[in-house]
Amino acid sequence: MSSNDETSGLTLSGVGKILGGRTIVDDLDLRVGRGELVCLLGPSGCGKTTTLRMIAGFLTPDVGTITIDGADVTGVPPEKRPTAMVFQNYALWPHMTVFENVAYPLKLRRTPKNEITARVHEMLELVNLMHHEKSRPARISGGEQQRVALARALVQRPAVLLLDEPLSNLDAKLRVRVREDIREIQQRLGITTVIVTHDQDEALSISDRVAVMNAGRIEQYSTPTVLYRSPATRFVGGFVGAMNTIDAELRTGPDGPVAVVDGLGVPVESVSTPADGSVNLGVRPENVLLGDGSAGAPATIVRAIPRGHFTEVVVHLSTAAEQPVELRSYIDDRSPVARLSAGDRVGVRLHSVLPYDADGRLR
Repeated sequence: MSSNDETSGLTLSGVGKILGGRTIVDDLDLRVGRGELVCLLGPSGCGKTTTLRMIAGFLTPDVGTITIDGADVTGVPPEKRPTAMVFQNYALWPHMTVFENVAYPLKLRRTPKNEITARVHEMLELVNLMHHEKSRPARISGGEQQRVALARALVQRPAVLLLDEPLSNLDAKLRVRVREDIREIQQRLGITTVIVTHDQDEALSISDRVAVMNAGRIEQYSTPTVLYRSPATRFVGGFVGAMNTIDAELRTGPDGPVAVVDGLGVPVESVSTPADGSVNLGVRPENVLLGDGSAGAPATIVRAIPRGHFTEVVVHLSTAAEQPVELRSYIDDRSPVARLSAGDRVGVRLHSVLPYDADGRLR
């Protein structure tokens, strides 16, 4: 998808922004290749929307530069940037028809009428809304309103498309369908796109790459697969997918690695990076393997939570610690412990673990 030309696409270099005396974005670097779809993912207040607004030109960075296809746009006003934005609330004019809403930015630019008609119809065909061109926003569904907002942005033929929490106003089922529509349209047009979201499923399912943000900085910027399998920090591991974290002593035993937790040895099948000594282990629930009590470290089932196609099982390791050490595991109906219930004993092994140091960084 992305171009090999280093000047193409979007680049943020050393961008920072202070608002209300607080640093919102801090020395941020980001490179989005032409035709790439990138998500800014993170909790509320991490700086992702401020970053998007700086790309759009609604805010000016205090430091740093923003370039689009090699041109510095840092001080360029939003109406003169080759960007278009889809807002969280869609910002549609209620008194205008769908056609008029999509045509509005072209009218502001005094585009000839026949060209407006052709371009609006092209975009309405793209988002499958030609049958609603004379409808007003109140007469169409939330998902259709979102597609109108998308068409209004795309009709401007921007170099960079920006979307701020575009699916947050939709119900869960509709969100899945509309995000697939957005991805399909983005790929068909090959348009450089940046989406802001706090929804990890949304980010992982449609992005070429994801920038996980925390406290105004990017903690990790990589593909969804790498983020999930090799989160560079404990924060990323906990934000992208579910993660068990336990303090342990990693040792190499005669049968392989062992995580010693409060004196109890838990067998480990693999460690993502070589590590011995005291660590904070991150373990995905699917990597917590449960079997009968004869294999693995002893533990007790505390509860089983049905999750549809799998069951989440919470166990307490049988350590001598006052505070129980809790682990969560995902199992399916074929698991040997599928029919066990609270109070039953099981054996625990760890398929793969991620060792983090005291600063929360992957060792």
